[in-house]
Amino acid sequence: MTGDTSSRRPLVAANWKMHLLSGEARAWCQRVREGAIGARAAAAVFPSFPLLPAVAEELAGSGVEVGGQDLHPEDRGAFTGDVSGFQLADAGCAWALCGHSERRHGHGEGDELVARKVAAAVRNGLKPMLCVGETRDERRAGATGEVLARQLRAALPHLPAAWALAYEPVWAIGTGETATPETAQAAHAFLRSLLAAERSAAEAEGAPILYGGSVTPENAAALAAQPDVDGFLVGGASLDPGKFLAIIRSLD
Repeated sequence: MTGDTSSRRPLVAANWKMHLLSGEARAWCQRVREGAIGARAAAAVFPSFPLLPAVAEELAGSGVEVGGQDLHPEDRGAFTGDVSGFQLADAGCAWALCGHSERRHGHGEGDELVARKVAAAVRNGLKPMLCVGETRDERRAGATGEVLARQLRAALPHLPAAWALAYEPVWAIGTGETATPETAQAAHAFLRSLLAAERSAAEAEGAPILYGGSVTPENAAALAAQPDVDGFLVGGASLDPGKFLAIIRSLD
């Protein structure tokens, strides 16, 4: 199943991970809120938790939305070091990343926990951005489809009408290996077909599927030309506002 891009507005999201301080974050927001005016693609940014108030303040009224990089499945409680969806919403977030590859593989988060986090995001009025993707070993074993299907199906019962899916080929992030536009398209088309089978053709056509495998201004246009690539979840390149804006403009 190949997507009808006319029914979906592209989305480009910045994941700052554990980078930037408040002054740098404010300067980034000022540059991007001006540079993104009139862009075809929507934009969102996922700062680290201490930066959320500053970023939400700088981006208020700009149309650039803010999200949390993670959340706890419970809304309140004795969970030292964690942040809840309840708190993210209070801080001005519209989105929450769920199941990012660095959480799955660096923190051992399994599909069941990710699904609970999706449910927590929805419960608190946040749009979940569900991240899925296979490792190098899983890809070499021919298990890409099995892994993507398992990760998506675990969260599907909790996904609302407004959400996004991000495909992260873990094997192509910081490894020196590159996912071609055709490789990305194949994975995105598989995910859209699975959505159509599990939910509905209408939801599958409307769901934005972002690519998150070491996106740069140099490879963004070729990836964006693929019919089922609806935008990007950008890591390292998003720290530079000029590069992030160039990626946004690749979708014009």
